[in-house]
Amino acid sequence: MGSYRGEQVRKSVFGTIAAAVAISALFAGAAEAQRKGVAIEPPLPPEASWSGKSESLIAAANDPWITPAEASGFERTASYDETVTWLRRLEKSDKRIRLVSLGRSPLGRDIWMVVASKHGAFSPNAVRKSGKAVVFFQAGIHSGEIDGKEAGMMLLRDIVVRGTKRELLDDAVILFVPVFNVDGHERVEEFGRINQRGPKNAGWRNTAQNLNLNRDYAKADTPEMRAMLRALQAWQPDLYVDIHVTDGADYQYDVTFGFNDDWGWSPSISRWLRSTLTPALDRDLRAMGHHPGPLVQGVAGDDLTKGIYNWSASPRFSNGYGDAVHIPTVLIENHSLKNFRRRVLGAYVTMESMTRAVIANRDSLREAIAADRNARPATVPLSFGARDGENPTIELDGIEARFEPSPISGDIRTSFTGRPVKLSVPLVLYDKVTASATRPKAYWIPPTKADVIERLRAHGIAMETIREPRTLEVEMYRLTDSKLDVGRPWEPNPFEGRMRMTATPVMETRRETFPAGSVRVPTDQPLGVMAMILLEPASPDSLFRWGLFNEVLARIEYYESYVLEPVAEAMLAGDSELAKEFRAKLEDDKEFRGDAAKRLDWFYAKTRFQDDRWLLYPVGRER
Repeated sequence: MGSYRGEQVRKSVFGTIAAAVAISALFAGAAEAQRKGVAIEPPLPPEASWSGKSESLIAAANDPWITPAEASGFERTASYDETVTWLRRLEKSDKRIRLVSLGRSPLGRDIWMVVASKHGAFSPNAVRKSGKAVVFFQAGIHSGEIDGKEAGMMLLRDIVVRGTKRELLDDAVILFVPVFNVDGHERVEEFGRINQRGPKNAGWRNTAQNLNLNRDYAKADTPEMRAMLRALQAWQPDLYVDIHVTDGADYQYDVTFGFNDDWGWSPSISRWLRSTLTPALDRDLRAMGHHPGPLVQGVAGDDLTKGIYNWSASPRFSNGYGDAVHIPTVLIENHSLKNFRRRVLGAYVTMESMTRAVIANRDSLREAIAADRNARPATVPLSFGARDGENPTIELDGIEARFEPSPISGDIRTSFTGRPVKLSVPLVLYDKVTASATRPKAYWIPPTKADVIERLRAHGIAMETIREPRTLEVEMYRLTDSKLDVGRPWEPNPFEGRMRMTATPVMETRRETFPAGSVRVPTDQPLGVMAMILLEPASPDSLFRWGLFNEVLARIEYYESYVLEPVAEAMLAGDSELAKEFRAKLEDDKEFRGDAAKRLDWFYAKTRFQDDRWLLYPVGRER
């Protein structure tokens, strides 16, 4: 594949002109189509023909329990109303099915969860008493990526109507959210996803508030996410599965999946997912005619010859959040360039296989969960990056790519031929800790930060509220060098509805009085790591970084230069060490030397008139 890139980049100018002529013709066709009010069908890479054993799962055309997607030949997906109607009918037909509303969306739609259970165990307490495995499948967090909804409906039918999978409920309770982003699901755009093969009526990635739920786990801004967090806390699943469809390059895999690795916050869980779940899922998918593989995120975009990332997701994402709160969580990414029919069948096999794997290995999985929830590491990583050293090499089942100069972008254009190739590529490991913090005994938060306290409660983090003022010695951060966090260059500010901030936290020890109504958040709890991730300002998903502490960055009290100038002269005259320090700074710092305001600020900061609480992060760390 790499040789093709070198060959194509060296194309002659005549090849580039020919490409430009072809594109001009395309433009002419597009203009004509626009005049006729017709959308352009995107020219996706060629798709290989496929037939697999999982096709036997599709209902016959005359089956009274055929799903809307099956009835359409997998041309379309069921609407929200069709989905709820179909599931209500299933609920009425069998006492093993119950629909539960987790909450409502901003537009007032219920977020439905199906509980599939035997012997009347339909509450979290009843399920816990039963001892059965709990597997939680979530579809439609990005509603254009809706494979899991259709697969789950088919699987439930086969459990309770056909009876071909009835044994799954002997030792498990299945929780199934068919559509998480219910409002985005109903924003139907036939041409909404330019790089995906079906369905024709796919919904939208973002919510009615234009927020991405799979960036909201940590900050918990949306009512949908608050509802999901309540469900996860109440049901405490043994496995949480978030079903997506990819963007990105072409390759042979139709079902890819992954999770944070064992250098993260839940190493025992990660090792179980790697050693026990992964081989079972790989085996079952291959047996049914599918082609499973790892999550494919190219180091160099579409050029997979440069390698892929073994990504460590932060807690704004489902798999990163599961890692931080010690819920085994797997991200499923079906390949967008495979057709909808094949993807839905792959999701069905995935859901069935995972349920069986959890049932068969429930005890060892729960031991791994307990190990991570009981661990209290003295130092907690807050973020991860690509390692500096050498990375391992893996075999990747790719698709041949060609690279040529583009008259449109002026860059190199990628095209995929459809021919399968084997690639030997680097697997870039995200095991470098880029920020960390020592574990305090507890955090102290004043009642002025009610929005922060509310979010901690939304995550289920334990805390105590004091009724009388408490004075104690704590560590606190002074936030220096604060600025807007622009994130990736192509992501404009604001990001996900918030002005994100970054700063350098400098620790100082203070004797601080926390007023009545303050909360103490101990870290000796199963969610202690999550509390640290949210409250340590160096964490990329801290509530500070999400803009919930911006007010501490504002300077309120100032000085007049005509007052400060003689004060500074007196300070220099009365303190030889200060005078020496000032002269050294003038010599060493060119920017300081040439900026009158910075020079006066330097003196003001050394007076007792400076606001002692300016830039002080108001959360205390109890040691």
